Amino acid sequence: MFTGRRTRSLLVIGALGAVSLAGCGADGAGQTGAEQASPAVTGTTPAPVAGAVVTAQPGASSGPAPGRGKFSRPADVSNRMFPLAPGTQFVYRGKVIEDGVSKPHSVVFTVTDLVKVVDGVLTVVAWDRDFLDARLQEQELAFFAQDDAGNVWNFGEYPEEYENGKFAGAPSTWIKGTRGAYGGIHMLARPRAGVRYSEGLVPAIDFDDVSMVVRTGQLTCAFSRCFRHVLVIDETSPNDPASGHQIKYYAPATGLIRVGARGGDSREFLGLAAVRHLGRAALAGVRESVLSMDRRAYRVSQVYRVTRPAIRRGG
Repeated sequence: MFTGRRTRSLLVIGALGAVSLAGCGADGAGQTGAEQASPAVTGTTPAPVAGAVVTAQPGASSGPAPGRGKFSRPADVSNRMFPLAPGTQFVYRGKVIEDGVSKPHSVVFTVTDLVKVVDGVLTVVAWDRDFLDARLQEQELAFFAQDDAGNVWNFGEYPEEYENGKFAGAPSTWIKGTRGAYGGIHMLARPRAGVRYSEGLVPAIDFDDVSMVVRTGQLTCAFSRCFRHVLVIDETSPNDPASGHQIKYYAPATGLIRVGARGGDSREFLGLAAVRHLGRAALAGVRESVLSMDRRAYRVSQVYRVTRPAIRRGG
């Protein structure tokens, strides 16, 4: 979720120390003390932690890469901090601050009932739509799979960009195993403070996201609803230091509930405003839109053509 990096939108530091996560009762879109006080990147790699798995790629902590034999039921994503149940739709609202100007921002993330084989693994297809000033700025197909240990992996993205409401291309498309693109971890099975891992490395488009678990067991709130046992993750892009830090908050059995920022030339603040469970008709509409996007991707992106067409789960 929020895996692209055009505005570091949803999908490396030390601990946050004793700073509490303030903001209960707030709208979830403001900047908390925790976001302001995060320490700078140290550049060091913490000692390995039991249960941590990272990609084997340049610059990442050592660890096993995902093997195809480790994905027995990859489309059944049941990770407690990032569950992907088909038909679930998450609505996030907040703002983007750029050059001192704040604009309304919203994201609608939908788990479809479609699957797609990527690099030999069956993945879940998610549909992520990003709106700025109520206008579609980007819509993306993202592909996730869960390994047998419970880690959720990023397998690729097809992000369409829009200008003034018109399609402007998808230059940041990447697919795991194609043109040197590495998949990465989106959510660890057993996140522990201090674990650093890669969410993906794609040299062709300068995509390199590195995350660190900074806190566990926290309390934070979004749109008047508070969550306990929250996981706090800090993401940075080494190839784009001007993007600063994106801070994400995940709650058990829900997933991403809040997004904050520290530093950077464009800062994004979002809170979970609603979780919907789509009925048959609504899910069919989503399926039609996503399949249309999937077909268009083959015309737009040569990279995308290595994948098989998305199909309905169980189809």
